[in-house]
Amino acid sequence: MSFKEKIKGIGGSASYEAKARALREQLEAKIPAGLKLPPAILEDPPLDITHIPEICGLLTVQELDITGLDATAVCQKIAVGELTAVEAVTAFGKRAAIAHQLTACLTDFFLDEGIKQAQQLDEYFQKEGKVIGPLHGLPISIKSHYPLKGTVGCGGFLMNTETSTEDCDMISILRSLGAVFYVKTNQPQSVMHLESKSSCGRVLNPHNTNLTAGGSSGGESALIAMKGSCIGLGTDIGGSIRCPSAHCGIYGIRPSSRTTPIRGLLWYQHGQDGVFASSGPMCRSGRDMRLFLEAVLGANPSLRDPDALPIPLKVPDLTQKKLRVGIMMHDGVVMPHPPTIRALNLVKEKLEASSEVEVVDYIPYDHDRGYSLIRELYYEDGGATVRRLLEESGEDMHPLTEWVISPPHVKNHDAAQIWKLRDQRDDYRREYSDHWWSQNVDVVVCPPFQGTASRHDTARYWGYTTIWNLLDYPGAIFPTGLVADPAVDIYQELPIPMSAADEYNISLYDPAIFKGAPVSLQTVSRRFNDGLVLAAQDVIERIIQS
Repeated sequence: MSFKEKIKGIGGSASYEAKARALREQLEAKIPAGLKLPPAILEDPPLDITHIPEICGLLTVQELDITGLDATAVCQKIAVGELTAVEAVTAFGKRAAIAHQLTACLTDFFLDEGIKQAQQLDEYFQKEGKVIGPLHGLPISIKSHYPLKGTVGCGGFLMNTETSTEDCDMISILRSLGAVFYVKTNQPQSVMHLESKSSCGRVLNPHNTNLTAGGSSGGESALIAMKGSCIGLGTDIGGSIRCPSAHCGIYGIRPSSRTTPIRGLLWYQHGQDGVFASSGPMCRSGRDMRLFLEAVLGANPSLRDPDALPIPLKVPDLTQKKLRVGIMMHDGVVMPHPPTIRALNLVKEKLEASSEVEVVDYIPYDHDRGYSLIRELYYEDGGATVRRLLEESGEDMHPLTEWVISPPHVKNHDAAQIWKLRDQRDDYRREYSDHWWSQNVDVVVCPPFQGTASRHDTARYWGYTTIWNLLDYPGAIFPTGLVADPAVDIYQELPIPMSAADEYNISLYDPAIFKGAPVSLQTVSRRFNDGLVLAAQDVIERIIQS
Protein backbone atom coordinates (compact mmCIF):
# COMPACT_ATOMS: atom_id res chain seq x y z
CA MET A 1 0.00 0.00 0.00
CA SER A 2 1.33 3.44 -0.91
CA PHE A 3 1.89 6.07 1.77
CA LYS A 4 -0.86 8.20 0.23
CA GLU A 5 -3.37 5.34 0.50
CA LYS A 6 -2.22 4.44 4.01
CA ILE A 7 -2.85 7.93 5.39
CA LYS A 8 -6.16 8.45 3.59
CA GLY A 9 -9.26 9.32 5.63
CA ILE A 10 -12.81 7.97 5.71
CA GLY A 11 -14.88 8.34 2.53
CA GLY A 12 -18.56 8.80 1.88
CA SER A 13 -21.15 10.33 -0.40
CA ALA A 14 -20.33 13.14 -2.84
CA SER A 15 -21.63 15.82 -0.47
CA TYR A 16 -19.72 14.30 2.44
CA GLU A 17 -16.53 14.08 0.36
CA ALA A 18 -16.82 17.74 -0.62
CA LYS A 19 -17.14 18.85 3.03
CA ALA A 20 -14.34 16.56 4.19
CA ARG A 21 -12.04 17.76 1.42
CA ALA A 22 -12.78 21.40 2.32
CA LEU A 23 -11.86 20.68 5.93
CA ARG A 24 -8.57 19.04 4.94
CA GLU A 25 -7.72 21.86 2.52
CA GLN A 26 -8.45 24.41 5.24
CA LEU A 27 -5.95 22.66 7.52
CA GLU A 28 -3.41 22.33 4.71
CA ALA A 29 -3.61 26.06 4.01
CA LYS A 30 -2.77 26.87 7.62
CA ILE A 31 0.61 25.11 7.46
CA PRO A 32 3.22 27.63 6.25
CA ALA A 33 4.91 26.91 2.92
CA GLY A 34 8.27 27.06 4.67
CA LEU A 35 7.32 24.03 6.77
CA LYS A 36 6.20 21.81 3.89
CA LEU A 37 8.27 18.65 3.47
CA PRO A 38 9.77 17.93 0.04
CA PRO A 39 7.56 15.68 -2.14
CA ALA A 40 10.39 13.12 -2.34
CA ILE A 41 10.09 12.47 1.40
CA LEU A 42 6.31 12.11 1.31
CA GLU A 43 6.17 9.85 -1.72
CA ASP A 44 7.81 6.89 -0.02
CA PRO A 45 8.90 7.54 3.57
CA PRO A 46 10.48 4.75 5.66
CA LEU A 47 8.33 2.79 8.11
CA ASP A 48 10.09 4.48 11.05
CA ILE A 49 9.63 8.22 10.52
CA THR A 50 10.61 9.45 13.98
CA HIS A 51 13.95 10.81 12.73
CA ILE A 52 12.63 12.83 9.79
CA PRO A 53 12.04 16.10 11.73
CA GLU A 54 15.70 16.05 12.74
CA ILE A 55 17.11 15.53 9.25
CA CYS A 56 14.65 17.42 7.05
CA GLY A 57 16.44 20.76 7.53
CA LEU A 58 13.31 22.71 8.52
CA LEU A 59 14.19 23.11 12.22
CA THR A 60 17.09 24.98 13.80
CA VAL A 61 19.45 23.39 16.32
CA GLN A 62 17.77 25.41 19.07
CA GLU A 63 14.32 24.22 17.98
CA LEU A 64 15.48 20.61 17.99
CA ASP A 65 16.86 21.12 21.51
CA ILE A 66 13.60 22.67 22.74
CA THR A 67 11.44 19.91 21.25
CA GLY A 68 13.66 17.36 22.93
CA LEU A 69 12.51 18.58 26.36
CA ASP A 70 9.71 17.10 28.43
CA ALA A 71 6.94 19.36 29.76
CA THR A 72 8.48 19.67 33.22
CA ALA A 73 11.78 20.90 31.77
CA VAL A 74 9.97 23.41 29.53
CA CYS A 75 8.15 24.86 32.55
CA GLN A 76 11.34 24.96 34.61
CA LYS A 77 13.32 26.76 31.92
CA ILE A 78 10.58 29.31 31.29
CA ALA A 79 10.24 29.96 35.04
CA VAL A 80 13.92 30.91 35.38
CA GLY A 81 14.12 32.89 32.15
CA GLU A 82 16.22 30.39 30.18
CA LEU A 83 13.45 29.93 27.62
CA THR A 84 10.60 32.14 26.46
CA ALA A 85 7.03 31.02 25.85
CA VAL A 86 7.32 32.24 22.26
CA GLU A 87 10.45 30.13 21.66
CA ALA A 88 8.73 27.09 23.13
CA VAL A 89 5.47 27.25 21.17
CA THR A 90 7.26 28.20 17.95
CA ALA A 91 9.54 25.17 18.14
CA PHE A 92 6.78 22.71 18.98
CA GLY A 93 4.42 24.28 16.44
CA LYS A 94 6.93 23.95 13.62
CA ARG A 95 7.68 20.35 14.53
CA ALA A 96 3.92 19.62 14.77
CA ALA A 97 3.47 20.83 11.19
CA ILE A 98 6.16 18.41 10.05
CA ALA A 99 4.70 15.56 12.12
CA HIS A 100 1.24 16.05 10.62
CA GLN A 101 2.45 15.63 7.05
CA LEU A 102 3.87 12.23 8.01
CA THR A 103 1.14 10.95 10.36
CA ALA A 104 -2.16 12.87 9.79
CA CYS A 105 -2.11 13.69 13.51
CA LEU A 106 -3.76 17.14 13.36
CA THR A 107 -7.24 18.52 12.75
CA ASP A 108 -6.40 22.20 13.27
CA PHE A 109 -3.21 24.30 13.30
CA PHE A 110 -3.16 27.81 14.77
CA LEU A 111 0.45 28.56 15.66
CA ASP A 112 -0.02 32.31 15.08
CA GLU A 113 -2.64 32.39 17.83
CA GLY A 114 -0.36 30.36 20.09
CA ILE A 115 2.49 32.85 19.53
CA LYS A 116 0.20 35.78 20.41
CA GLN A 117 -0.80 34.03 23.63
CA ALA A 118 2.86 33.27 24.39
CA GLN A 119 3.87 36.90 23.78
CA GLN A 120 1.39 38.05 26.43
CA LEU A 121 2.84 35.55 28.89
CA ASP A 122 6.40 36.67 28.12
CA GLU A 123 5.42 40.30 28.66
CA TYR A 124 3.88 39.38 32.01
CA PHE A 125 7.05 37.53 33.03
CA GLN A 126 9.28 40.46 32.01
CA LYS A 127 7.13 42.93 33.90
CA GLU A 128 6.34 40.94 37.06
CA GLY A 129 9.43 38.71 37.26
CA LYS A 130 7.30 35.62 37.93
CA VAL A 131 5.11 33.10 36.12
CA ILE A 132 1.34 33.42 35.92
CA GLY A 133 0.80 29.80 36.97
CA PRO A 134 2.45 26.36 37.13
CA LEU A 135 2.01 25.78 33.37
CA HIS A 136 3.19 29.26 32.31
CA GLY A 137 4.16 29.15 28.64
CA LEU A 138 3.75 25.39 28.28
CA PRO A 139 2.54 24.42 24.78
CA ILE A 140 -0.23 21.82 25.11
CA SER A 141 -1.79 19.95 22.19
CA ILE A 142 -5.53 19.32 22.45
CA LYS A 143 -7.65 16.38 21.28
CA SER A 144 -10.25 17.43 18.74
CA HIS A 145 -13.38 16.98 20.85
CA TYR A 146 -12.32 19.54 23.48
CA PRO A 147 -13.94 22.85 22.45
CA LEU A 148 -11.31 25.60 22.26
CA LYS A 149 -12.64 28.98 21.20
CA GLY A 150 -12.03 29.81 17.54
CA THR A 151 -10.73 26.36 16.56
CA VAL A 152 -12.15 23.35 14.73
CA GLY A 153 -13.56 20.67 17.01
CA CYS A 154 -15.25 17.35 16.29
CA GLY A 155 -17.56 15.10 18.29
CA GLY A 156 -16.74 11.96 16.34
CA PHE A 157 -18.32 12.58 12.95
CA LEU A 158 -18.06 15.14 10.19
CA MET A 159 -21.67 16.02 10.97
CA ASN A 160 -20.86 17.28 14.47
CA THR A 161 -17.70 19.15 13.52
CA GLU A 162 -17.76 22.85 14.46
CA THR A 163 -15.72 25.97 14.96
CA SER A 164 -16.08 26.35 18.71
CA THR A 165 -17.36 29.63 20.12
CA GLU A 166 -16.12 29.10 23.67
CA ASP A 167 -13.68 27.08 25.76
CA CYS A 168 -14.81 23.98 27.66
CA ASP A 169 -13.98 23.75 31.37
CA MET A 170 -10.65 21.96 30.97
CA ILE A 171 -9.38 24.47 28.42
CA SER A 172 -10.45 27.39 30.65
CA ILE A 173 -8.54 25.90 33.58
CA LEU A 174 -5.42 25.18 31.53
CA ARG A 175 -5.54 28.72 30.11
CA SER A 176 -5.71 30.16 33.64
CA LEU A 177 -2.68 28.08 34.61
CA GLY A 178 -0.61 29.60 31.79
CA ALA A 179 -0.86 26.91 29.10
CA VAL A 180 -0.48 27.86 25.43
CA PHE A 181 -2.53 26.21 22.65
CA TYR A 182 -1.39 25.77 19.06
CA VAL A 183 -2.89 22.55 17.56
CA LYS A 184 -5.90 20.23 17.78
CA THR A 185 -5.36 16.50 17.18
CA ASN A 186 -7.06 13.74 15.24
CA GLN A 187 -9.38 11.08 16.63
CA PRO A 188 -11.46 8.28 15.07
CA GLN A 189 -14.97 8.22 13.75
CA SER A 190 -17.28 7.84 16.79
CA VAL A 191 -14.31 8.54 19.15
CA MET A 192 -14.70 4.85 20.06
CA HIS A 193 -11.88 2.96 18.32
CA LEU A 194 -8.42 1.90 19.47
CA GLU A 195 -7.38 3.30 16.08
CA SER A 196 -7.68 6.89 14.78
CA LYS A 197 -9.12 7.32 11.31
CA SER A 198 -11.48 10.17 10.48
CA SER A 199 -12.41 12.47 7.63
CA CYS A 200 -9.07 14.21 8.29
CA GLY A 201 -7.02 11.07 7.60
CA ARG A 202 -5.68 7.95 9.27
CA VAL A 203 -3.15 8.54 12.04
CA LEU A 204 0.01 6.48 11.52
CA ASN A 205 2.35 5.15 14.19
CA PRO A 206 5.67 7.04 13.86
CA HIS A 207 7.70 3.97 14.88
CA ASN A 208 6.13 1.81 12.18
CA THR A 209 3.55 3.36 9.86
CA ASN A 210 2.08 -0.06 9.02
CA LEU A 211 0.74 -0.02 12.58
CA THR A 212 -1.85 2.16 14.27
CA ALA A 213 -1.01 4.99 16.66
CA GLY A 214 -3.96 3.77 18.74
CA GLY A 215 -7.15 5.52 19.67
CA SER A 216 -9.13 7.35 20.34
CA SER A 217 -6.42 9.88 21.28
CA GLY A 218 -4.19 8.65 18.45
CA GLY A 219 -3.43 12.10 17.06
CA GLU A 220 -1.98 13.02 20.43
CA SER A 221 0.17 9.90 20.74
CA ALA A 222 1.61 10.24 17.24
CA LEU A 223 2.31 13.96 17.68
CA ILE A 224 4.04 13.46 21.04
CA ALA A 225 6.09 10.53 19.71
CA MET A 226 7.21 12.82 16.86
CA LYS A 227 8.10 15.49 19.47
CA GLY A 228 5.66 17.96 17.96
CA SER A 229 4.25 18.25 21.48
CA CYS A 230 5.71 17.55 24.89
CA ILE A 231 2.30 17.11 26.53
CA GLY A 232 -1.21 16.73 25.21
CA LEU A 233 -4.76 16.38 26.42
CA GLY A 234 -6.62 13.12 25.85
CA THR A 235 -9.80 11.41 27.02
CA ASP A 236 -10.39 7.81 28.04
CA ILE A 237 -13.65 5.83 28.30
CA GLY A 238 -12.26 2.48 27.16
CA GLY A 239 -8.50 2.91 26.77
CA SER A 240 -8.28 6.09 24.69
CA ILE A 241 -5.38 7.62 26.65
CA ARG A 242 -3.61 4.41 27.64
CA CYS A 243 -3.79 2.45 24.37
CA PRO A 244 -2.32 5.17 22.12
CA SER A 245 0.27 6.10 24.75
CA ALA A 246 1.37 2.46 24.88
CA HIS A 247 1.38 2.07 21.11
CA CYS A 248 3.63 5.08 20.58
CA GLY A 249 5.96 4.53 23.53
CA ILE A 250 4.98 7.61 25.56
CA TYR A 251 3.44 8.17 28.99
CA GLY A 252 -0.21 8.72 29.84
CA ILE A 253 -2.63 8.38 32.73
CA ARG A 254 -6.36 7.81 32.92
CA PRO A 255 -7.29 9.43 36.23
CA SER A 256 -10.25 8.24 38.27
CA SER A 257 -13.32 9.60 36.50
CA ARG A 258 -14.89 12.92 37.52
CA THR A 259 -11.72 14.09 39.27
CA THR A 260 -10.48 16.00 36.20
CA PRO A 261 -12.80 18.26 34.14
CA ILE A 262 -14.79 16.59 31.37
CA ARG A 263 -17.81 18.87 31.01
CA GLY A 264 -18.49 20.59 27.69
CA LEU A 265 -16.82 18.08 25.37
CA LEU A 266 -18.17 17.59 21.85
CA TRP A 267 -20.03 14.28 21.92
CA TYR A 268 -23.16 12.57 20.62
CA GLN A 269 -24.51 10.65 23.64
CA HIS A 270 -24.89 13.39 26.24
CA GLY A 271 -26.49 12.02 29.39
CA GLN A 272 -25.12 8.52 28.84
CA ASP A 273 -23.62 7.73 32.24
CA GLY A 274 -23.28 3.95 32.29
CA VAL A 275 -19.52 4.56 32.03
CA PHE A 276 -17.87 7.89 32.77
CA ALA A 277 -15.08 9.21 30.56
CA SER A 278 -11.93 10.63 32.07
CA SER A 279 -9.61 13.41 30.92
CA GLY A 280 -5.88 13.28 31.40
CA PRO A 281 -2.38 13.96 30.08
CA MET A 282 -0.30 12.16 27.45
CA CYS A 283 3.33 13.14 27.70
CA ARG A 284 7.03 12.39 27.50
CA SER A 285 7.89 11.48 31.11
CA GLY A 286 6.43 10.16 34.32
CA ARG A 287 6.99 13.48 36.06
CA ASP A 288 4.93 15.24 33.40
CA MET A 289 1.85 13.26 34.44
CA ARG A 290 2.27 14.51 37.99
CA LEU A 291 2.92 18.09 36.82
CA PHE A 292 -0.35 18.12 34.90
CA LEU A 293 -2.53 16.52 37.58
CA GLU A 294 -1.14 18.64 40.40
CA ALA A 295 -1.77 21.80 38.37
CA VAL A 296 -5.29 20.91 37.19
CA LEU A 297 -6.54 19.45 40.46
CA GLY A 298 -4.90 22.32 42.31
CA ALA A 299 -7.25 24.64 40.39
CA ASN A 300 -10.25 23.00 42.14
CA PRO A 301 -12.28 22.01 39.06
CA SER A 302 -15.23 20.98 41.27
CA LEU A 303 -15.86 24.70 42.01
CA ARG A 304 -16.66 25.12 38.32
CA ASP A 305 -18.29 21.79 37.49
CA PRO A 306 -20.87 20.42 39.96
CA ASP A 307 -20.32 16.89 38.57
CA ALA A 308 -16.59 16.96 39.38
CA LEU A 309 -15.44 15.37 42.63
CA PRO A 310 -13.27 17.50 44.97
CA ILE A 311 -10.56 14.88 45.47
CA PRO A 312 -6.99 16.21 45.71
CA LEU A 313 -3.98 14.34 44.34
CA LYS A 314 -2.09 12.63 47.16
CA VAL A 315 1.20 11.07 46.09
CA PRO A 316 2.46 8.83 48.91
CA ASP A 317 6.08 8.50 50.02
CA LEU A 318 6.88 4.90 49.15
CA THR A 319 10.22 4.97 50.95
CA GLN A 320 8.25 4.39 54.15
CA LYS A 321 6.70 1.09 53.09
CA LYS A 322 7.36 -1.90 50.88
CA LEU A 323 5.25 -1.70 47.74
CA ARG A 324 3.28 -4.85 46.96
CA VAL A 325 3.03 -5.33 43.20
CA GLY A 326 0.80 -7.85 41.47
CA ILE A 327 1.90 -9.01 38.01
CA MET A 328 -0.99 -9.92 35.70
CA MET A 329 0.47 -11.84 32.76
CA HIS A 330 -2.88 -12.12 30.99
CA ASP A 331 -6.57 -11.49 31.66
CA GLY A 332 -7.83 -15.05 31.15
CA VAL A 333 -9.46 -14.09 27.86
CA VAL A 334 -6.70 -13.09 25.41
CA MET A 335 -3.01 -13.97 25.72
CA PRO A 336 -0.72 -11.05 24.80
CA HIS A 337 1.69 -11.38 21.89
CA PRO A 338 5.32 -12.44 22.57
CA PRO A 339 6.84 -8.91 22.86
CA THR A 340 4.48 -8.05 25.73
CA ILE A 341 5.12 -11.38 27.47
CA ARG A 342 8.87 -10.70 27.19
CA ALA A 343 8.40 -7.28 28.80
CA LEU A 344 6.28 -8.70 31.63
CA ASN A 345 8.87 -11.37 32.35
CA LEU A 346 11.63 -8.75 32.40
CA VAL A 347 9.70 -6.52 34.78
CA LYS A 348 8.84 -9.41 37.06
CA GLU A 349 12.47 -10.55 37.18
CA LYS A 350 13.74 -7.03 37.94
CA LEU A 351 11.12 -6.36 40.61
CA GLU A 352 11.68 -9.72 42.30
CA ALA A 353 15.39 -8.88 42.57
CA SER A 354 14.64 -5.56 44.31
CA SER A 355 14.36 -5.07 48.06
CA GLU A 356 11.93 -2.18 47.54
CA VAL A 357 8.96 -4.23 46.39
CA GLU A 358 7.20 -7.50 47.05
CA VAL A 359 5.96 -9.27 43.93
CA VAL A 360 2.98 -11.61 43.66
CA ASP A 361 1.09 -13.17 40.77
CA TYR A 362 -2.18 -11.30 40.28
CA ILE A 363 -5.14 -13.47 39.30
CA PRO A 364 -7.75 -11.62 37.19
CA TYR A 365 -11.40 -11.88 38.21
CA ASP A 366 -13.91 -12.82 35.50
CA HIS A 367 -12.64 -10.22 33.01
CA ASP A 368 -14.71 -11.73 30.21
CA ARG A 369 -17.90 -10.93 32.10
CA GLY A 370 -16.74 -7.41 32.88
CA TYR A 371 -15.81 -6.81 29.24
CA SER A 372 -19.24 -7.97 28.08
CA LEU A 373 -20.92 -5.61 30.56
CA ILE A 374 -19.03 -2.51 29.50
CA ARG A 375 -19.49 -3.27 25.81
CA GLU A 376 -23.25 -3.29 26.45
CA LEU A 377 -23.09 -0.11 28.58
CA TYR A 378 -21.41 1.93 25.84
CA TYR A 379 -24.38 1.88 23.44
CA GLU A 380 -27.61 1.34 25.34
CA ASP A 381 -29.58 2.53 22.31
CA GLY A 382 -28.20 -0.35 20.28
CA GLY A 383 -26.00 2.02 18.25
CA ALA A 384 -29.02 3.81 16.75
CA THR A 385 -27.56 7.29 17.27
CA VAL A 386 -24.33 6.37 15.49
CA ARG A 387 -26.18 4.86 12.53
CA ARG A 388 -28.42 7.93 12.27
CA LEU A 389 -25.53 10.40 12.30
CA LEU A 390 -23.68 8.48 9.60
CA GLU A 391 -26.77 8.10 7.43
CA GLU A 392 -27.70 11.78 7.67
CA SER A 393 -24.21 12.95 6.69
CA GLY A 394 -23.37 10.33 4.05
CA GLU A 395 -20.21 9.33 5.96
CA ASP A 396 -19.13 5.73 5.38
CA MET A 397 -19.22 3.54 8.47
CA HIS A 398 -15.73 2.42 9.43
CA PRO A 399 -15.43 -1.35 10.07
CA LEU A 400 -14.42 -0.72 13.69
CA THR A 401 -17.50 1.45 14.19
CA GLU A 402 -19.65 -1.37 12.81
CA TRP A 403 -17.89 -3.78 15.18
CA VAL A 404 -18.28 -1.65 18.31
CA ILE A 405 -22.04 -1.07 17.86
CA SER A 406 -22.98 -4.58 16.73
CA PRO A 407 -24.51 -7.57 18.59
CA PRO A 408 -24.08 -9.66 20.62
CA HIS A 409 -22.79 -7.06 23.09
CA VAL A 410 -24.82 -4.10 21.82
CA LYS A 411 -28.61 -4.00 21.84
CA ASN A 412 -31.41 -1.50 22.38
CA HIS A 413 -32.66 -1.19 25.97
CA ASP A 414 -35.83 0.11 27.59
CA ALA A 415 -35.67 1.83 30.99
CA ALA A 416 -36.07 -1.38 33.00
CA GLN A 417 -33.32 -3.07 31.01
CA ILE A 418 -30.99 -0.10 31.64
CA TRP A 419 -31.66 -0.34 35.38
CA LYS A 420 -30.89 -4.06 35.30
CA LEU A 421 -27.67 -3.48 33.35
CA ARG A 422 -26.46 -0.89 35.84
CA ASP A 423 -27.30 -3.22 38.69
CA GLN A 424 -25.18 -5.93 37.03
CA ARG A 425 -22.36 -3.39 36.63
CA ASP A 426 -22.51 -2.46 40.32
CA ASP A 427 -22.58 -6.10 41.41
CA TYR A 428 -19.49 -6.79 39.33
CA ARG A 429 -17.68 -3.77 40.79
CA ARG A 430 -18.38 -4.98 44.34
CA GLU A 431 -17.25 -8.52 43.53
CA TYR A 432 -14.09 -7.21 41.90
CA SER A 433 -13.36 -4.94 44.87
CA ASP A 434 -13.58 -7.93 47.22
CA HIS A 435 -11.33 -9.90 44.88
CA TRP A 436 -8.72 -7.10 44.77
CA TRP A 437 -8.53 -7.02 48.55
CA SER A 438 -8.15 -10.80 48.64
CA GLN A 439 -5.10 -10.48 46.37
CA ASN A 440 -3.46 -8.09 48.88
CA VAL A 441 -1.77 -5.82 46.32
CA ASP A 442 -1.15 -2.07 46.20
CA VAL A 443 -0.90 -1.92 42.42
CA VAL A 444 -1.07 -4.28 39.46
CA VAL A 445 1.31 -4.22 36.49
CA CYS A 446 -0.35 -5.62 33.40
CA PRO A 447 -0.51 -5.30 29.61
CA PRO A 448 -2.25 -2.20 28.22
CA PHE A 449 -3.19 -4.13 25.08
CA GLN A 450 -2.90 -7.68 23.77
CA GLY A 451 0.40 -6.85 22.10
CA THR A 452 2.25 -3.83 20.76
CA ALA A 453 0.54 -1.43 18.36
CA SER A 454 -1.81 -3.38 16.13
CA ARG A 455 -2.13 -3.51 12.37
CA HIS A 456 -4.58 -0.97 10.99
CA ASP A 457 -8.29 -1.74 11.46
CA THR A 458 -7.70 -4.86 13.59
CA ALA A 459 -8.09 -3.59 17.20
CA ARG A 460 -11.15 -5.64 18.16
CA TYR A 461 -10.40 -6.39 21.80
CA TRP A 462 -10.22 -3.67 24.45
CA GLY A 463 -10.22 -5.85 27.56
CA TYR A 464 -6.81 -4.83 28.89
CA THR A 465 -7.89 -1.20 29.33
CA THR A 466 -11.67 -1.12 29.35
CA ILE A 467 -12.01 -3.44 32.35
CA TRP A 468 -10.42 -0.72 34.48
CA ASN A 469 -12.87 1.86 33.06
CA LEU A 470 -15.74 -0.34 34.23
CA LEU A 471 -14.19 -0.49 37.70
CA ASP A 472 -13.02 3.15 37.51
CA TYR A 473 -9.50 2.19 38.58
CA PRO A 474 -6.83 4.72 37.51
CA GLY A 475 -4.06 3.46 35.23
CA ALA A 476 -0.79 4.87 33.93
CA ILE A 477 1.26 3.80 30.91
CA PHE A 478 5.04 3.66 30.85
CA PRO A 479 7.42 2.49 28.08
CA THR A 480 9.64 -0.43 29.06
CA GLY A 481 12.42 0.61 26.69
CA LEU A 482 11.94 -2.62 24.71
CA VAL A 483 10.78 -2.82 21.12
CA ALA A 484 9.34 -5.73 19.18
CA ASP A 485 12.17 -7.86 17.77
CA PRO A 486 11.33 -10.48 15.12
CA ALA A 487 14.45 -12.43 16.04
CA VAL A 488 13.30 -13.16 19.59
CA ASP A 489 9.56 -12.43 19.77
CA ILE A 490 8.30 -15.64 18.24
CA TYR A 491 5.91 -18.38 19.30
CA GLN A 492 7.93 -21.47 20.19
CA GLU A 493 4.73 -23.34 19.48
CA LEU A 494 1.33 -22.02 18.48
CA PRO A 495 -0.70 -21.41 21.67
CA ILE A 496 -4.09 -22.98 22.32
CA PRO A 497 -6.69 -20.16 22.21
CA MET A 498 -8.49 -19.27 25.45
CA SER A 499 -11.42 -17.71 23.58
CA ALA A 500 -12.63 -16.64 20.15
CA ALA A 501 -11.03 -13.23 20.75
CA ASP A 502 -7.76 -14.97 21.59
CA GLU A 503 -7.92 -17.05 18.43
CA TYR A 504 -8.32 -13.84 16.42
CA ASN A 505 -5.42 -12.21 18.24
CA ILE A 506 -3.13 -15.19 17.60
CA SER A 507 -4.02 -15.04 13.89
CA LEU A 508 -2.84 -11.42 13.71
CA TYR A 509 0.70 -12.10 14.91
CA ASP A 510 3.57 -12.07 12.47
CA PRO A 511 6.86 -11.03 14.17
CA ALA A 512 8.15 -9.19 11.08
CA ILE A 513 5.11 -6.90 10.87
CA PHE A 514 5.56 -5.50 14.37
CA LYS A 515 9.29 -4.81 14.10
CA GLY A 516 10.36 -1.73 16.07
CA ALA A 517 7.03 -1.23 17.85
CA PRO A 518 7.48 0.07 21.42
CA VAL A 519 6.53 -2.31 24.23
CA SER A 520 4.74 -0.59 27.10
CA LEU A 521 3.04 -1.68 30.32
CA GLN A 522 0.30 -0.37 32.58
CA THR A 523 0.20 0.29 36.33
CA VAL A 524 -3.26 0.15 37.93
CA SER A 525 -4.66 0.70 41.41
CA ARG A 526 -8.02 1.09 43.10
CA ARG A 527 -10.36 4.03 42.54
CA PHE A 528 -9.01 7.42 43.66
CA ASN A 529 -5.52 5.98 44.22
CA ASP A 530 -4.20 8.10 41.35
CA GLY A 531 -1.31 9.38 43.45
CA LEU A 532 -0.32 5.83 44.37
CA VAL A 533 -0.29 4.89 40.68
CA LEU A 534 2.11 7.76 39.94
CA ALA A 535 4.38 6.95 42.89
CA ALA A 536 4.41 3.22 42.14
CA GLN A 537 5.07 3.78 38.44
CA ASP A 538 8.12 5.89 39.37
CA VAL A 539 9.49 3.13 41.60
CA ILE A 540 8.79 0.38 39.07
CA GLU A 541 10.32 2.29 36.18
CA ARG A 542 13.43 3.16 38.20
CA ILE A 543 13.95 -0.49 39.14
CA ILE A 544 13.49 -1.64 35.54
CA GLN A 545 16.06 0.87 34.30
CA SER A 546 18.62 0.05 36.98
